[in-house]
Amino acid sequence: MHFEHLRALAAIVDEGTFEAAADVLRISPSAVSQRIKALETSVGQVVVRRGVPCTPTEAGSVLLRMARQVQVLEAETRHALGNGVSSRTVTPVAVNADSLATWFVPVLAEAARWADTTLDLHVEDQGHSSRLLRRGDVLGAVTADPAPVNGCRVERLGSMRYLPVATPALRGRFTTGTGVDWPGMPVLRFNAKDDLQHQLLSARGVERPPPTHTVPSSEGFLAAVRAGLGWGMIPELQLETELAGGSLVLLEEHAHHDVVLHWQTWTLGSERLDRLTGSVRRAGRRRLRTTPPDGRTTASRKS
Repeated sequence: MHFEHLRALAAIVDEGTFEAAADVLRISPSAVSQRIKALETSVGQVVVRRGVPCTPTEAGSVLLRMARQVQVLEAETRHALGNGVSSRTVTPVAVNADSLATWFVPVLAEAARWADTTLDLHVEDQGHSSRLLRRGDVLGAVTADPAPVNGCRVERLGSMRYLPVATPALRGRFTTGTGVDWPGMPVLRFNAKDDLQHQLLSARGVERPPPTHTVPSSEGFLAAVRAGLGWGMIPELQLETELAGGSLVLLEEHAHHDVVLHWQTWTLGSERLDRLTGSVRRAGRRRLRTTPPDGRTTASRKS
């Protein structure tokens, strides 16, 4: 297989179509098609599912990982040789929405000063982001999975704590003599993967879901809770002013849920990846909880 064939595969997956990949590579769509056919011939398997968008097959995912690694190493080799100093290498990274809205922001600030790297952020639930590593879509991922993907290294970053909160007015409407009316009070969820609220309700014997609103945005989710649309599990890092000011209140003491986060990246001798890992590590140490988790770490959360 040739590097140009691998570049064509990466461009097709990134851009979604053969035509868009041709524009990026500055060649004709026919040339892109020929490179993929040559790659498929060399490995004896189909590597791209022709659709909209195009996606890699299982064999294509293996080759895509190689393509990403080649791109990183090639850029660093050119830099070491004094060629292409001003060129930027795209670094795809998976991060969950709540992290991106809170503790991960300093990573973006550091990346703004990297003249040789651009970030391609994939927003994905931390319980599912490791699949992007397996498919070769990303070089690194914030994940809840402590088991390293084949060919990757993993380190624990810390815990994100989630708290059940609502507006004082909503809590007042759904408070009885025995406490919170969990079966009756409207609840929010981020999407179908978000089961933090469900776990809390199940632990309180609520079998039938209360009225449920779906808000698929980290900032929008918090805004909906502030508006009184329903209660929700909100990252502690997003509640520094709301709880102190009284605009939101805890629904129950000691009902928090800690989600342990890890950083996984390919085992690759790359200065760029090492620099990114250092930035993620520092950001996690500054904002995430480092105390041992309380055991409630199995719930999935927002993508």
